[in-house]
Amino acid sequence: MPEKRRAIAQAARVVFGREGYSRASVDTIAVEAGVSKRTIYNHFRDKEHLFHSVALEGAHQVTEAIAEIMERHLRKIVNLREDLVAFAMERAAAVTDFPDHFALVRTLEAEVTRIPPALLEDWKEAGPLSAHLRLAPYLQRIADRGLLALDDADRAANHFNLLTIMDVNQRTFYGAVPMPESETAAIVTSGVDTFLRLYGTESVPPPGDRERG
Repeated sequence: MPEKRRAIAQAARVVFGREGYSRASVDTIAVEAGVSKRTIYNHFRDKEHLFHSVALEGAHQVTEAIAEIMERHLRKIVNLREDLVAFAMERAAAVTDFPDHFALVRTLEAEVTRIPPALLEDWKEAGPLSAHLRLAPYLQRIADRGLLALDDADRAANHFNLLTIMDVNQRTFYGAVPMPESETAAIVTSGVDTFLRLYGTESVPPPGDRERG
């Protein structure tokens, strides 16, 4: 009964995000889903299996959405700086498209010592690491055109993420604390400019020089 399973998964995502991993109970999830506790156990072995399932499902959905954003902005580069800024802005905004999943991410970070290590590793592989590894080939193709100078595309991808998307995510707690778009744009633009000063093949003027120009 896929409809029941979807209802349980969605309810679990909401409850885990709201109450955390340790405090959330299967009874509460059953009430949220409008099903019996027995029905949940017909689909999932236990609470850990349920949490594992919804965390990975959400990670895959977000990663696929990010892959589409990458393809849209980074497949054909017209203006490197503008295209990188547009990509990072849309990727940062995508957090708000998956509020229940990123509530779950906040739970993962807050209760990292209480969550089974194997689950954490699986989540990292499906989510953050997967998104990072998908960015590296795009940067390498841009470098092959002579627009970036890279020794290690994976390391450059990590630097790009830290300077742009992760900076925004940390300041907003993955979308929980709203940030004006102008502030997001300032963080992203500054991060892209720093990235291009590290890896770009054309000189990037300091922010003050650009504003005066």
